[in-house]
Amino acid sequence: MTSLEKIAAIRSQMSKQGVDAYIIPSSDPHLSEYLPAYYKSIAWVSGFSGSAGTLVITNDFAGLWTDARYFVQAEEQLKNSGFELMKLKVQNTPEFIEWLQETLKPGAKVAVDGNITQLDLVRFLQSGLRTANIELVTEADYISSIWTDRPALSKESAFLLSKEMCGESTAEKLQRVAVVMKKKGANTHVLSTLDDIAWAFNLRGSDVTFNPVVLSYGLITDDGKAKLYIDQSKLSPMQVEELSAQGVEVKGYNAIKADLAALPENSVLLIDPKRTCFALYKAVPSSVKVVEELNPSTQFKALKNPTEIAATRKAMVKDGVALVRFFNWLETALNTETITELAVVDKLHAFRAEQKNLIGDSFDTIAAYNAHAALPHYKPTNESNVELKKQGIFLLDSGGQYLDGTTDITRVIPLGQPTDQQKIDYTLVLQGMIDLSMTRFPEGTKGYQLDAIARKNLWEHGFNYGHGTGHGVGFFLNVHEGPQVINGVGANTTPLQAGMITSNEPGIYRLGHYGIRIENLVLCVEDKDYGFGKFMKFETLTLCPIDCRLIKADMLTDAQEAWLNQYHLEVYKQLSPYLEGSDLAWLKKHTQETA
Repeated sequence: MTSLEKIAAIRSQMSKQGVDAYIIPSSDPHLSEYLPAYYKSIAWVSGFSGSAGTLVITNDFAGLWTDARYFVQAEEQLKNSGFELMKLKVQNTPEFIEWLQETLKPGAKVAVDGNITQLDLVRFLQSGLRTANIELVTEADYISSIWTDRPALSKESAFLLSKEMCGESTAEKLQRVAVVMKKKGANTHVLSTLDDIAWAFNLRGSDVTFNPVVLSYGLITDDGKAKLYIDQSKLSPMQVEELSAQGVEVKGYNAIKADLAALPENSVLLIDPKRTCFALYKAVPSSVKVVEELNPSTQFKALKNPTEIAATRKAMVKDGVALVRFFNWLETALNTETITELAVVDKLHAFRAEQKNLIGDSFDTIAAYNAHAALPHYKPTNESNVELKKQGIFLLDSGGQYLDGTTDITRVIPLGQPTDQQKIDYTLVLQGMIDLSMTRFPEGTKGYQLDAIARKNLWEHGFNYGHGTGHGVGFFLNVHEGPQVINGVGANTTPLQAGMITSNEPGIYRLGHYGIRIENLVLCVEDKDYGFGKFMKFETLTLCPIDCRLIKADMLTDAQEAWLNQYHLEVYKQLSPYLEGSDLAWLKKHTQETA
């Protein structure tokens, strides 16, 4: 079926049920950012493969709402699809609700699938549409009946992490959650986000590409006991026994709704409306009191314990070694071989795979040459793949999933003689990254309060970038992890706390020419009390040289230059024992002090 045929098939079902608009979110029952192939409905219907977007189909219109990260990609992928790109003004906001209010007539009916729609979003829809006298239907699945060759869900086995690997047993984690539940007055708590479940049950798997998670649900009680709802074929009898010893009963994946429906009348259920789909909420009896709060595990998971931090530092060394070997290879191979973006993806993965305990990549590698680098979420394909020449600049954003931790790093290198403008742009981005790295801030500071520090030098030159400056990163878990972000949009109120690992990645994107982004992962640590309360600071975890050939040296302040030199000293100290020959020589050359 073509996209136009799929739209027609959806409209046929809408007509039969008297529906005037159908909303398809980029989501699954667990509200995941990265989806199993089975739930990639937006890509199947429209051809758009970005990780953030919403489709709206009416009787005479079909549109995709997405943000600035994907405008160029969406325009290309939506050609001849029947879908029109609707550009979000503010990232992660349901601006299509206002469009529906203005477009549909009073008495119209809008439909969504409550199994894959966030509880909070349904409420926004209900509230917004009600003012326009528009009805919302929440049990509409117009995809399953027409997606006849839909990919199957993964049947890969799951595995459990030991306390020695992650620093805390499942029983201990469940008890911590139970303490928070009691404080909130709840005796039962439902979990549906896969990274929360992975953390709480020390559970990992491969049901979602790049994210080591398993399709599952959790139900925790205030005595620290729990039920894990999972395809039971994914666990061995020994693993089921091990979970039982931690106070966990294993049940079938689809049993969660029935168990929620059977909650006793005196139950008080803790639920996170941003991390739970509407269908689960609807299964809860009206006699059950519902307390709506952030999942306790979301906060706990963000605060890495000493075991996780120590392991992550080991992962950074492994990743740095792989990247040094890769960049040394690339520098040499460009003289003798034909190197394409896709070849880079394969070669970098091969270097990472030589490191012990690599499980896989943490996201699609962004290997972007020249104009492709201006697309923040570019992914090379057979159609877009180009050869790298000894001119221009090359951006590489990549990461690995190790049993030791999750990495995410971006570097930009010149492949020829850079222009003055490229040097200015690169230096401005570098200054923003360094300034944020050096920042001290009072305890309780939120990410949105720090975002401007990375943008200040860019703003002074009239530049900006359309993505956040930083996202949380998991411990051998999702490369994008909440609740904290460093982003000026949305005013996230989560303070940056000791133990949080966050990216630091300002950028400049010149459409049609090039893009520059420099990214390290940083750990929030305690600084000291200077007499005005406790302060926090960042420790840089990522270990890989920052290319100095693109720096306009006279733009750096003394403090910025000192930070860069100290960083390179640490990179050399940490990585040099694991390198030899030309790789070691390359590292030494690229960690020299700036002039």
